Amino acid sequence: MSIPSTVREYRLPKGGAGIEGLVFQTSAIASPKATEVLVKIHTVSLNFRDLLIAKGLYAGVKENVVPGSDCAGEIVALGSDVQGWNNGDRICVSFFTTFLHGRPTSETGGTALGGPSDGVLVEYRTFPASALVRVPEHLSYEEAATLPCAALTAYNALMGPVPLKGGDTVLILGTGGVSIFALQFAVASGATVIVTSSSDNKLELAKKLGAQHVINYNKTADWDKEVLRITDGQGADHIIEVGGSGTLEKSFQCVSYGGWVHSIGVVAAGGEQVNVTLATILRGCSLRGILVGSVAQFKDMNRLLVAKQIKPVVDKVFAFEELKEAYNHMAAQKFVGKIVVKVAKE
Repeated sequence: MSIPSTVREYRLPKGGAGIEGLVFQTSAIASPKATEVLVKIHTVSLNFRDLLIAKGLYAGVKENVVPGSDCAGEIVALGSDVQGWNNGDRICVSFFTTFLHGRPTSETGGTALGGPSDGVLVEYRTFPASALVRVPEHLSYEEAATLPCAALTAYNALMGPVPLKGGDTVLILGTGGVSIFALQFAVASGATVIVTSSSDNKLELAKKLGAQHVINYNKTADWDKEVLRITDGQGADHIIEVGGSGTLEKSFQCVSYGGWVHSIGVVAAGGEQVNVTLATILRGCSLRGILVGSVAQFKDMNRLLVAKQIKPVVDKVFAFEELKEAYNHMAAQKFVGKIVVKVAKE
């Protein structure tokens, strides 16, 4: 395979400029260092974080950043010290390039792609070989690009310190990328799943994916009480909490005693602040912030994907030149699952 001398990429020269501030340009291609590989990036999936970064609502973003954190591609060149990888291998890259195993450290956050360091909305890019994870054979590049943040975040939440087990009840807020993966993982693990959304069409898809109960929160404002009704007053053992301050109080009202509220997002931010100390004490529950996951967890998750033949839900695929349209599609919040962008030319 011939490697070009220049690559097409997107950058955000000015934080807070919004979607229209994305600049499409060309730049020189880098050669891999001894422990790095050069990757041809086939596909990138978008996250809500990308939208926040474009709007200047996300802290710690480098100046003139290449946005995007989640990609799938193939290795096209190897550094002199790289072992265990070959040209042509299909790979994903860890969201945090130095978070290999165990617990995150104070340095972990600084290696997040598309924020503190340049991201993946570029045709070719070098990465540390240690940050790579093989793409499961049953997944396309479009599907694989959805794994690094959304899938791993959902997996880390449900398979963390007290892993989900068959018979548990899982409440999942929304039908975005993390939520849909959480639904698929929970169903695969034999859990009873409750999904909330403002859209009946999205809830119908959730039922097709295995959700046993669905709640339209526009029609049922007291959705926490409905969860308690469904569970005979017991509450949910695990809650995938993506709303933030706008939903957290209700989540605490319907978590089971001794259960887990996994804090993942802030898509409904703006509600009243919750007395977290009192809420956790009264129900003996745990509030756990999820910082995506490690390379080791990524590999564990892929084993589950293969064993259960789980395929990500891709809402729509955009061309690289249509990135702004992809961002606007995300901003409209009419999607289910993941939004994907095709990057490098075949």
